[in-house]
Amino acid sequence: MKQVLRQEKKYLITKSDYIKYSAAFNAYLAQDVNNGEHGYTVRSLYFDTLSDNDFNEKEDGVEIRRKIRLRIYKTDNHFASLEMKQKQGTQQLKRSLKMSREDAILLTKGIYSPLLNYSEPFAKEAYAVMNMRFYRPKAIVEYNRKAFIAKENDIRVTFDHNIRATESCFDIFSGNLNMYPVFHQDSVVLEVKYNGFLLSYIKDMLDRIDKSELSVSKYALSRTICLNYVF
Repeated sequence: MKQVLRQEKKYLITKSDYIKYSAAFNAYLAQDVNNGEHGYTVRSLYFDTLSDNDFNEKEDGVEIRRKIRLRIYKTDNHFASLEMKQKQGTQQLKRSLKMSREDAILLTKGIYSPLLNYSEPFAKEAYAVMNMRFYRPKAIVEYNRKAFIAKENDIRVTFDHNIRATESCFDIFSGNLNMYPVFHQDSVVLEVKYNGFLLSYIKDMLDRIDKSELSVSKYALSRTICLNYVF
């Protein structure tokens, strides 16, 4: 099991700012080893309770809340990561469990018993929470990410764009999902994740960007589109 505790800030910027500032960050920070010319793909299947408790708590601004997702980076991956993010004041605790492709597929069908086959305590906790609170698959969100890293304070700066989603299919390994856009094509989400404090040169670079701070998650945005749709 992997565990990370850090602060996160999110901003909405334009595509032109993304091109400009990703080049600037490239001069000072190391690129994520998975970056290609345009970064890499992230795909997450989000789970929520039958009554959408996690979504509603996010919308209501509840201070202590959780988010559970299954994440992959390529449809031919032989594994997936089950992740639980818990907001605790200004910090986010993220725990993740690497699972086999076969076990991950069972989770996408609402079958959580494979978690009992893993020795990590987090697996047992996730099994209990997902069963007792009746979690079910709710949406898949996918986007392109370019990431930069500073080893000091475990800082990660990411640019996420072409964000799309679907609530019609939960086959996370499918190569043919019918997805709808979550943001305008010119919009990019800039995320800064760090421990303790931001280094001054990174903070100075962020201060120069014309940005609007976001409080909503990609999951919440993807669900809002369909939940607010009037038939």
